[in-house]
Amino acid sequence: MTSRRSFIQIIPLAGALALVARSAVAGAPNVDEKDPQAAALGYVADATKANKAKFPKYAAGQVCGNCQLYQGKATDPAGPCAIFAGKQVSSKGWCSAYTKKA
Repeated sequence: MTSRRSFIQIIPLAGALALVARSAVAGAPNVDEKDPQAAALGYVADATKANKAKFPKYAAGQVCGNCQLYQGKATDPAGPCAIFAGKQVSSKGWCSAYTKKA
């Protein structure tokens, strides 16, 4: 059983860990469009430049910022994506794994 005192001692530690984790993600490199995984998924940092012939699924208005896989805020210029672990994608980008956020 955890006492209230030990619980209160844990809270600042948990907060510090959360800040460290957030800063680690903020410093993550951006996905390179020439990366093999990115190229296979048709990732582009600017959704308007998506290859519509190769990826007919693309529709205007589809951007990483409103994708279910995007883990940043829609207003952030870049954020983490579940597809590209350890890297950030442009919120204005697009790839063929796009799934509209519910």
